[in-house]
Amino acid sequence: MNSQQLEKGSAGEVFKVFLKLGLTSFGGPIAHLGYFRTELVDRRRWLDDQQYGQLVALSQFLPGPASSQVGFGLGLHRAGMRGALAAFLAFTLPSAVVLAVFAFGASLFSGPVGTGLLSGLKIVAVAIIAQAVLGMAKNLTPDRTRAAIAVVAAGSALLVAGTFGQILAIVLGALAGYFWCRDLENTSATALHFPVSKAMGISCLLLFAVLLFGLPVLALATGWDLVAFIDAFYRSGALVFGGGHVVLPLLQSAVVDPGLISSQEFLTGYGAAQAVPGPLFTFAAFLGVLVESGPGGALGALIALLAIFLPGFLLLLGVLPYWNRVSHWPAARAIMRGANAAVVGVLAAALYNPVFTSAITSASAFVLALACFVLLTAWKMAPWIVVAIGALGGMLLGVVA
Repeated sequence: MNSQQLEKGSAGEVFKVFLKLGLTSFGGPIAHLGYFRTELVDRRRWLDDQQYGQLVALSQFLPGPASSQVGFGLGLHRAGMRGALAAFLAFTLPSAVVLAVFAFGASLFSGPVGTGLLSGLKIVAVAIIAQAVLGMAKNLTPDRTRAAIAVVAAGSALLVAGTFGQILAIVLGALAGYFWCRDLENTSATALHFPVSKAMGISCLLLFAVLLFGLPVLALATGWDLVAFIDAFYRSGALVFGGGHVVLPLLQSAVVDPGLISSQEFLTGYGAAQAVPGPLFTFAAFLGVLVESGPGGALGALIALLAIFLPGFLLLLGVLPYWNRVSHWPAARAIMRGANAAVVGVLAAALYNPVFTSAITSASAFVLALACFVLLTAWKMAPWIVVAIGALGGMLLGVVA
């Protein structure tokens, strides 16, 4: 990387960039990784593909909202802890506000136009992820060995059910890298450094454990509804790998099964969460407004959001100091080459299922996706413009269908 790429920025710069991403990043966690790469690797050169792949692979290993952890890490890398908090706030705020307002009874995205809008946003996600896979493949799988690792990883992610398949893919990729990627020349690769001390890392890991095991004990001992409310969302964020849709069954068992919210309200909020940009974990804002055991309203939304995101960020901060040390070892670099190649395979698998299979349901939808892909890759159009075009195209298809 050149000296310009190594320059650090300000929290204000990070907030501005991630606010735009928070307003335009539709399509779920895998699509978010595509938006991040386009904006921060291709356009702004905050880091290179090797570094970005390292952060994505690390986040895939940890419980929590993977795309938000990547965003948090990008802000941390660019502008320290203030940058990390700025990235989190800016990326999360737009969807959280919309979902909290929706919980008060706003009627959004109904009828053929609304359904078409949702379809259009899913179609755009196909183009965004396809562009990310193509760009990352050029840089992270430049030889036959790593291309083969990517193919095996894609097969693992597709053929082994659930998030376990994705984790298995990255583990196999890391092992393959250790054995077969040691002799690959990679002089341009730069380790991704984070300004986190070992003492801070240990403190974050201890706080994660204390809250995970202490909150349910405190809730049981005191009978306080607020503690039980915080525990429900914290536990959901702490025990999910990959984030996104994987958190839904945990949230359902935490708030629907005990009768804190009706199943119909839960499904209505989930449907609204599909229509907004940003992380799906902001579904917690909708639930925080309505769940009976919490304070309700805006305060309930805020507490639910902080509780569900906190464990993933504590884990990331906890492991980063150790990552800073081992990432310079030759063996670790070989492992990360394999893991980075596996990330390409995992993204390619996600491009097929669930993104392509759920979004491309007709020939017209495929044509719209193809047009969006060409606008991104050949015309070099800004992603937010392509999102708007895809949304309008989806609404048109919804009306004429």
